[in-house]
Amino acid sequence: MKNLIILSVLMVMAVAACSADKTDTTLKTGAERTGEYLPLIDGKTIAVVANQTSMVGKTHLVDTLLSCGADIRVIFAPEHGFRDLADAGDEITSGTDPVTGINVVSLYGAKKKPAPEDLEGIDIVIFDIQDVGTRFYTYLTTMCYVMEACAENGRQFIVMDRPNPNGFYVDGPILDTAKYRSFVGIHPIPVVHGMTVGEYAGMVNGEGWLTGGIKCDLTVIKCENWTHETMYDLPVIPSPNLPNMNSIYLYPSLCFAEGTVLSCGRGTEFPFQVLGAPKMPDTGFSFTPQPSFGSARPKHNEEVCYGLDLRNALADGLVPKPEMNPAWIIDAYNAYPGKENFFTGYFDILAGTSTFREQIMQGMTAEEIRASWKEGVDRFRERRAKYLLYD
Repeated sequence: MKNLIILSVLMVMAVAACSADKTDTTLKTGAERTGEYLPLIDGKTIAVVANQTSMVGKTHLVDTLLSCGADIRVIFAPEHGFRDLADAGDEITSGTDPVTGINVVSLYGAKKKPAPEDLEGIDIVIFDIQDVGTRFYTYLTTMCYVMEACAENGRQFIVMDRPNPNGFYVDGPILDTAKYRSFVGIHPIPVVHGMTVGEYAGMVNGEGWLTGGIKCDLTVIKCENWTHETMYDLPVIPSPNLPNMNSIYLYPSLCFAEGTVLSCGRGTEFPFQVLGAPKMPDTGFSFTPQPSFGSARPKHNEEVCYGLDLRNALADGLVPKPEMNPAWIIDAYNAYPGKENFFTGYFDILAGTSTFREQIMQGMTAEEIRASWKEGVDRFRERRAKYLLYD
């Protein structure tokens, strides 16, 4: 009863604040708009999909909800974990949240999707994770698997929406789902999709992309005072190897290095801000990957890598721009002496097609390759238009 009284008071305060702030132009994430969702979860049992980005001001969403009397029964953890950041690709183990004592179920390891028993006694699943707007960032795939579990088990799904820092453009090759569906891409979308997670959830539902065309009972708590043209600096790093906005803007273009002999700077202080390999020509810039936070086993560990320095790309105006830049990968391929060993099989998985790799090998320019993406991107833009929630 005490919790219900506290919750009722907080809801009244939140609604009053929303009414009083009609002229406030401060950007608010979905999680910060308590007046919109506290009435929806009153008296319900809750599961939360969250990580270290799931903040309401300076307080974690889980802690915020508990302070409001919410009945949280389970927490689902994505890649990199719940509160603490783990290395990329490391299996996340299930356990107990040391702060709250709530059971934490990993969705990155042997299990990628909640099992029916994980949702027993749950009314609503809340998803609140900061995305960076690329198809191969795994939080999107985790969200889709959770949506599917909710649809299959009759649970309501609420997305606390957050701004997409790369939401001001759409670009890249479209994923061929018949050949390249994986955990880094499961739907026919371009690399940069230009949608928030809330918008994307609506598209997944609307396009019938869940298995068997089933639909999830979806509610999106929208951001306030944000549009796709709003430049948004992330207040919390989304993963260990995206430490700043320079890396976040470069990530859509540089992530393809993960499917080549190139290091993208994992194991340095500037991941996803450089490209290089030991056999690249010495152009005056080098770096040496070493085991570090977020990269326990970096590519080319302890080897001097020569290559491209993009640490000042943001300051130099190279980013943000409303397009990907394939020239950085193309130039590295052209400079690399052992071209037959440049690509790995992971490149096509990241691209969602073999065409991008084949175009580079055929000597096509960055402009020619980007022009080849235009038809698919334009079709996707038309398809996505009806799911956009922001101007």
